[in-house]
Amino acid sequence: MRNTSVNLAGVELKNPVMTASGTFGSSGEYGEFYDLGELGAIVTKGVANVPWPGNPVPRIAETKSGMLNAIGLQNPGIDVFIERDIPLLKQYDTKIIVNVCGRTVEDYCEVVERLSDQPVDMLEINVSCPNVKEGGIAFGQKPEALEAITKEVKRRAKQPVIMKLSPNVTDIGEMARAAEAGGADVLSLINTITGMKIDIHKRTFALANKTGGLSGPAVKPVAVRMVYQAAQAVSLPIIGMGGIMNGEDAIEFILAGATAVSVGTANFANPFAAEETVKGILDYMERYQVEDIRDLIGAVR
Repeated sequence: MRNTSVNLAGVELKNPVMTASGTFGSSGEYGEFYDLGELGAIVTKGVANVPWPGNPVPRIAETKSGMLNAIGLQNPGIDVFIERDIPLLKQYDTKIIVNVCGRTVEDYCEVVERLSDQPVDMLEINVSCPNVKEGGIAFGQKPEALEAITKEVKRRAKQPVIMKLSPNVTDIGEMARAAEAGGADVLSLINTITGMKIDIHKRTFALANKTGGLSGPAVKPVAVRMVYQAAQAVSLPIIGMGGIMNGEDAIEFILAGATAVSVGTANFANPFAAEETVKGILDYMERYQVEDIRDLIGAVR
């Protein structure tokens, strides 16, 4: 029996495959297609301290080899999440990772504290949110801001903390080190890359927000490079994501240094994508006679 289990800051996952925040809902709706217990973990949509309405429409646009989104982290808030979504997710034999968003450090900490006594396994902190007290610059774009918010969240968190890094920076290694200095338990990357699409026939922006986050296969080479650089910069476990469509893509991230992987945009095109990625990893291990998935983590130097 080949071992696909991995450990993230003391949390044991049956396999390294999870879902990327914002692509899988928070209520287990993909459970209509397959048993979500086959996944290592489910990562929820971003949860804030109060309901967020999100951005005006249109807020999704297809691109070649990917998509742009400017959803604006629409969510019903922590009260509804605790009452409605956690019980639905607990039906499945998998780990629950809650993605947390906010506009101030206090916003994040309020959600983290509310989750302290809830049956969730890890917290993923989305630092790509605009910091309203710093003129709208994302928390994850300045090392000192990233280190500071990591420290504050860790001080209040009862579960292990994953810091989700933005790729919209000059030096991802510097940001990884800042999160590590702040006490992060795990890193996840990459979040979306800022992009734009213009409708030449209507002569207007394809998204009401003008810009959006680019995801999908188009970003994968950038994501693999950043995961590799982060893995070289810090000793923390890394969750790699960005354009993973199948098991072979996932293996590429693992070889670059990721302990686990998240499947995101692929879920929109193929609702079975995450499940198929689990099987694809096992197929690869069998083809190359790999007994333990951990032997592949960071194997390419």
